[in-house]
Amino acid sequence: MRSGRRRRAPPNEPDYRPGQLLDWTDGSVHWSREERPCRYCGRPTRLRDSKRSPAHKVCAETALTQQAAEAAAAYEKGHHL
Repeated sequence: MRSGRRRRAPPNEPDYRPGQLLDWTDGSVHWSREERPCRYCGRPTRLRDSKRSPAHKVCAETALTQQAAEAAAAYEKGHHL
């Protein structure tokens, strides 16, 4: 039996670029006085991602960009995440 819900088609041309996925404007959330190793590259950073884990802005956005592109590709192939 089919539900009344329809699947939305993905955008025609997915365009995921670093800098478009996260809002880094709130310094109280994304800044710490303590340097800790970035969760992606291991170099020291005072920046924190949305989960308060140490991460450079570029590293976090690159990782999210890659995840978004992989999710879009899986969606187009009909795989569920």
